[in-house]
Amino acid sequence: MGTAGPASCGNALAAASAYDDGMSVGTDAAVDEWQARLIGLSHSLHAEPEIAFDEHASVAKLAALMTEAGFDVTEGFCDLPTALLATYGDGDLTIGVCAEYDALPGIGHGCGHNIICASSAGAAIALRAAADRYGFRIALLGTPAEESGAGKQLMLERGAFDDVTVAMMAHPGATADTAGPGDSTQACSRFAVTFEGRPAHAAGAPWDGVNASDAAVVSQVAIGLLRQQTPPGYRIAGFVRSGGDKTNIIPERSVLEYEVRTPDATQLDALRRRVNACFEAGALATGASVEFRRTEPDYLDLRNDPWLIERYSGHLAAFGRTAVALPHGFAAASTDMGNVSHVVPSIHPMIGLRGVTAMPHTHEFAAETAGPAADEALLHAAKLLARTAADLAATPGRRAAYLARRRS
Repeated sequence: MGTAGPASCGNALAAASAYDDGMSVGTDAAVDEWQARLIGLSHSLHAEPEIAFDEHASVAKLAALMTEAGFDVTEGFCDLPTALLATYGDGDLTIGVCAEYDALPGIGHGCGHNIICASSAGAAIALRAAADRYGFRIALLGTPAEESGAGKQLMLERGAFDDVTVAMMAHPGATADTAGPGDSTQACSRFAVTFEGRPAHAAGAPWDGVNASDAAVVSQVAIGLLRQQTPPGYRIAGFVRSGGDKTNIIPERSVLEYEVRTPDATQLDALRRRVNACFEAGALATGASVEFRRTEPDYLDLRNDPWLIERYSGHLAAFGRTAVALPHGFAAASTDMGNVSHVVPSIHPMIGLRGVTAMPHTHEFAAETAGPAADEALLHAAKLLARTAADLAATPGRRAAYLARRRS
C-alpha cells in the first residue's frame, strides 16, 4: 500500500480548507460518540477471523452496526453473500467508503482488515450530519475477499460503483503514515500451474516415469535465476501446492500457485510471459505437460486521486501525524482498491500503528491489530476520511468537477 508526498503539502492544504472547521469538529465528535462500538467491532472481528468469501459473521456484525446507525442495509449485495451496501442520505454526490474484513489463512487479522472495517464504518457514521447539511449520499461498501479473490473487481463488474462519485478507505501499516499524491501499489496477477507426468515405481523402473515434481523444481530454479534480471519493483512469489504422494512413486502431477507483481499494470503481461517460460522450460526438460490457469482477476496499481489525497494529508497534523514518502513511489503490496481507482477517483492512504515495528502478514502484526495503537489508528482513520469527504461535499466547484468526471 502507499506512502506520503512532500511534507509541505499538508500545511498548505490545511490553510486552504474550503469549509468551516465546525464540520471537522462535528465529524470528529461523531466518531468519539461511537468510539466504544467501533473498537468493539474491530476487536470482535479480530477474535473471529474469517478468510476470503467466508466472512459471514464479520459482515453480519458490520450490518448490525450500520443498521443501528440508521443506514439502509443490503446484505448479499451484488449477489456476493458476504458483500454489503449501507446507505444514508440523498443527493447527486455519492461518497463511497470501502470496508474490508477478510483475514489471512493461518494468521488471522495480520493485515488489519478489522481496523479497516471499523474505521470505514466510523467514517460513514460520522458523515451523517454533513450529508444532511450538504445534501449527499453516503455508501458504505462492504467488500469481501481483498486478500485473494479481488472482491472489489467483482463488485465493479456487477455495478456496485456505478453511482459512486469518489471512493476511499485507509489501510493500517507499521508505524508510518503515507498519503502522497503519487503513492501507488503494485499490480498483481495470480495463477496456478499444473504439470502432468507419468507415474512409475521409484525403485523398480524410475526411467519409465515422467517426474512432474522435477518439472516444478527445474521451473523454480529458472525463476530464481530470473529474479536477478528483473527491475526493482518486480516481484515473483509462489509455492508448491502438491508434488507427489509417496516416495516410492514417481510423481505424476504437481501443482504450483504463483503471483507476479509490477509497479503498474502495463508491465504485468511481459513479466508473466517470462515466468511462464520458466515453467515451460521445466516441462521441456522433463517431458511433462504444463497448463496455466488464472486463479482470480488481476489487481491493478493504485492511483490515489491528487486532490482527495492532499486533503487527507492536510488533516494529518491535527492528529500528530506526518506522512512519509515512499522510496520508489509505490508500496511493495497490492490491493483491489487499485482496480476501483482506475474507474472511480479514489484514495487508499496508510494509517500507521504508532510504535508497532512488526510487519503486516505476520503473526506478530496480527497480535497488534487489536491493541492500543490499532484502536488509535482506527479512530484517527475514521476522522481523517470523514474530514476529507466533508471537504469535498462543502467545496462547490470541486464537487461539480468530480460529478462531471463521473458522468463523462
